[in-house]
Amino acid sequence: MKLWLALASVLLMPFWASAQTASPHAIEVPAWFSETFLDLREDVRDAAKEGKRLMIYFGQDGCPYCKALMQTNFTQPRIVEKTRSNFVALALNIWGDRPVTGFDGKVVPEKDFARAMRVQFTPTVIFLDEQANQVARLNGYYPPHRFEAALDYVAGRLESKQPFSAYMNGAVKEAAADKLHDEPFFMRSPYDLRRVPGSKPLAVIFETPYCSGCDELHKEGFARTEVKAELERFDVVRFALSDRSAVITPSGDKAHAEDWARALKVAYTPSIVLFDADGREVIRTEAYLRPFHLAGALAYVSSRAYRTEPSFQRFMKARAERMSREGRAVDLWK
Repeated sequence: MKLWLALASVLLMPFWASAQTASPHAIEVPAWFSETFLDLREDVRDAAKEGKRLMIYFGQDGCPYCKALMQTNFTQPRIVEKTRSNFVALALNIWGDRPVTGFDGKVVPEKDFARAMRVQFTPTVIFLDEQANQVARLNGYYPPHRFEAALDYVAGRLESKQPFSAYMNGAVKEAAADKLHDEPFFMRSPYDLRRVPGSKPLAVIFETPYCSGCDELHKEGFARTEVKAELERFDVVRFALSDRSAVITPSGDKAHAEDWARALKVAYTPSIVLFDADGREVIRTEAYLRPFHLAGALAYVSSRAYRTEPSFQRFMKARAERMSREGRAVDLWK
């Protein structure tokens, strides 16, 4: 009965904040997100007093994944009830100028705090414990069933029992293909991934069976002309998260693929970790990514744009504007 009443109150309350027509958060957030002075030290303490934890959402204007998080995930009563019951939710704009007091006591604009937190994808959602330690981090959009699993992990204080990646790998089961898809451009064993002079950059893909996002990556992402063109500029290797194949990593270490994935803290499938021609990780995609952004992430590395533009989002904005000037269609969701 209590659960029903909680869900009913969620459904009956005004969903969007009436005062957020010109939202400082870029994408409008639900009315139940907290408005604070953004002293994150106080926010963590205040959340702890309520028996809750702090959830920080980073978003930006024109981000279809942020919109999906707000309008798909945060319109589902179970997710809303779990979030409101267990978390104090804050929203930050990665290009915003509101002052944020960080955990070190320094006051900086939102955009500088986002940069300090190494936010490269939006949405990024960071969950903090009562001592302001990071418990889990979602880099990119997590569909509702995966997002709910992440909420359960943090709300249940399960970090003392198992790593977030291990929990997510076991907790989420999907109706999807029971076998991994193969592609002709995947490298074959032996897997010596060290980069030498003249090497291409490297794309390392981690997948699992029963992964609908993996199915879509192969069906849609790898089928796109612009993605195919970028993949030709890479050496591409794919591993299952449970793969025990011997690997020489880009740094020259010897490991099994499963152990390497754990060392890389891969928590979502499909994940694509992109290394430059010198074997240094540049960026990774860890969530639901449509072909436009997949091609953009690959181009960010293959063009070496990361050397002069540290912000992936600025790179993507410039790329979209250039495509528009050239008369090419730009659809962030397709």
